[in-house]
This record gives sequence, C-alpha cells and structure tokens, in this order.
Amino acid sequence: MTFDNLKPIFPTEIIQEGKTKVLVPKLEEFVRHPCEYAPSKAPVFYNPVMELNRDIAVLTVQAYQKMTGRKITVCEPLTGCGLRGIRFAAEVKGVKKVVIGDINENAFRLASYNVQMTGLKNRVTVKKKEANYLLSSHSAPHKRFDVIDIDPFGSPVSFIDSAVRALRNHGLIALTATDMAALCGVHSKACIRRYGGKPLRTEYCHELAIRLLAGCIATIAAKHDVGTRMVFSHRGEHYVRVYATIDYGARNADESLSNMGYVLHCFKCFHRETVKGFLDLEYPRKCSECGSRLSVAGPLWLGNIVDLDYCSLIEHQIETRKLGLSVRIRKMLDLIKTESKAPITYYVIDKMCDLLSLPVPSVKDVVEALSKEGFQAVPTHFSSRGIRSGVLASRFTAILQELTSSTHEEQ
Repeated sequence: MTFDNLKPIFPTEIIQEGKTKVLVPKLEEFVRHPCEYAPSKAPVFYNPVMELNRDIAVLTVQAYQKMTGRKITVCEPLTGCGLRGIRFAAEVKGVKKVVIGDINENAFRLASYNVQMTGLKNRVTVKKKEANYLLSSHSAPHKRFDVIDIDPFGSPVSFIDSAVRALRNHGLIALTATDMAALCGVHSKACIRRYGGKPLRTEYCHELAIRLLAGCIATIAAKHDVGTRMVFSHRGEHYVRVYATIDYGARNADESLSNMGYVLHCFKCFHRETVKGFLDLEYPRKCSECGSRLSVAGPLWLGNIVDLDYCSLIEHQIETRKLGLSVRIRKMLDLIKTESKAPITYYVIDKMCDLLSLPVPSVKDVVEALSKEGFQAVPTHFSSRGIRSGVLASRFTAILQELTSSTHEEQ
C-alpha cells in the first residue's frame, strides 16, 4: 500500500506534540451537538487532553531505559492514530523497536501514514490486530517486549493478562484507566467485576482507584508467578495512570501479594485505617473513634505507589527536553515526591468543613497547625485541597474547629 493511498478520506489536521508532528482527525468536524464527546465521534480515536499523559509516558519510558542501560523494545497495542507509539520512537533515546497496533481499519491506515510521514518506518511496525491477539503473539520468551503501554477508552483490565505474558523479566507495564465511575464507587458492582475489589465514594476515591488498579495488576501477574513493583502513578483529569515493573518468580509474586489489603473508612467521623492481607474482617467492624460501622474498600494495593528513584529519573528527563506541559509536570512531580512517604489516604479540607458546617481555612494554615502539633502534614497531587497526615480524624476535626473559631474571633 503506497503512502498516498494511506491518507485518510475524513477531515484531518497536522498537530505537533513534543517533538513529533502527526496527522490526526479534525475533531470539531465530527461534533453535531455541544454535549458530544468529540474523540469518540471521530473515525479514529484521538484525545488532545491526554497530552499530559503522553508527555509523562515519554519521560517514564526514558527513565526506564536509562535505568536498564540498554536498547529497549516497546509495544502500544491500542494505538489509534499512532501518536503515543511514534513519540516513543522519536523522543526516547535507546528505543530499538516499537510495535503499534489497532483492529480499526481507519486507525491502522492513519497510524501507518503517520509512521511513514515521520520517517520512522524502519523502527516502528504497525499491525492491524486485536490488542490481546497482538500481545499474545509476543508471549514466547524471545519475542517479549521491554515496555508495554495500554491506554484504552475505559478499563485496561481485559488486556493485563496478555500484557504480563508479553513482557520480559524486569519489564515495564503502563496502564491508564478512564472508567472512574466504577473505580470511584459510583458503580461499585462494575468495579468488583473488573478489578476484584470494592471501591468507596470517599473524598480520597482517586487514590483508592490507583490502589485498586495496582492491586488488580498484582493479582493477575501473581497467577503467572510474576511479582510487581509500582514505580510511578498519578491522577489525571478523568483518569488514573499506573506504571509497574515485573519480576519473574513465585517468591516475587508472594511478596507482591503481601502488599494487598483493605482500607476501612468511617463516613460519620472521617476515621480511616488499613488492614493488610486477605483476611476475614469480621463484618460489621466498628470505628475505634465513634463506634459507627466501618465501610470497606478492597482488596487493593497498600504498598508504595511511586518509587523515588524513578521520580528523580523522570525529573531529570524534563530538564533535557522541551515539553509543552513541562511546568505542570514539574509541579506534579514535586507534590508526588513530597507525599510519597506520607500515610495512605488524605483529608480534603472542603469536604470535611462542609459536613461539619465550618468555614473553610486555607491549606497553608491547616498544614502549619498540624506541623506545630508535631504531625506530618503534606499536600497531595490528588487534590488541591487535600492534606496527607498521620493525625487521627478526631484531632484533625478539632484542629479545623480551632482554626475557624480563632479566625472568627480575629474578625
């Protein structure tokens, strides 16, 4: 098939993202009503809002390559227009080969066109195959990839098993989940079906979403005697993203599963606690602070969801390249590094003050008040109004009341 024959017959435009220029659907041409979601209406899926996701993916894959110190192979089995996979080939030093694929004929043609247009046909191979079929065809020992990036429209769960089998030892898997209604507890039955864990509609539901996804990866990988280690994760506007490396061996799998457990939450007084292991929690369990019944999230991942060494490598990569969202990424990384060693879950000031009928103090004032009493208190990238702290909910509530009352007296 010639280069000219690959050019799409639907409206397109050339965009630049990072160092890469590609042809993408002209999204405004496919919207008939203001409420329509443009990317899903186009013949080939392309979402400009995910630029941050793709920028961080490029930085993280480069960090992984630097850590391994060798040339790597990458697979993106749900490629759409091919932008993510092409960026890996064009912008990540040390990438030997990229395999991208899509079952959609229009996507296959557009991705193939973009590969030729960018002059990367010697390093990027485009396959017209269903994602699981493509991954399974690389599950033999000498065909496996170093990095697999799965960025679906919805849940990535149906691709995890074949991705684990197509990943070489110590390889990196990157997963995006956009089904936030399920992961954040709006549709809890869907979350239990897909991820094998129960969600909760708490103020820190986005962290629970990452931990549910991370736990799902760990349990699926363990079935193949493969252990997982979470090296990076972050929340986006409408998604969560997890990066994990894998290690072959039953012992590694067992060690990974030791990080599984539950988060117990009291919706009356905001108390929360964790329980490790796959244990009988003897429901109903009572809150140690107020005696109310505790709600349960999990099983989910209770271990670290970022690795500081990876964060430092990612941060270093920002300095070496120009990205449109570099300032935003750097701010996010600063927050992620700060909160990486803080306790699981966070308090959202607005949410607590709303339920307590209190005026809302500033995050700075709350952090200072907690620090004065000797408690760890750090902001979180999950919420601009969130604070991670080991303080009990009852004391946190009391501090909010003291702050707001003192402010009122000053006025």
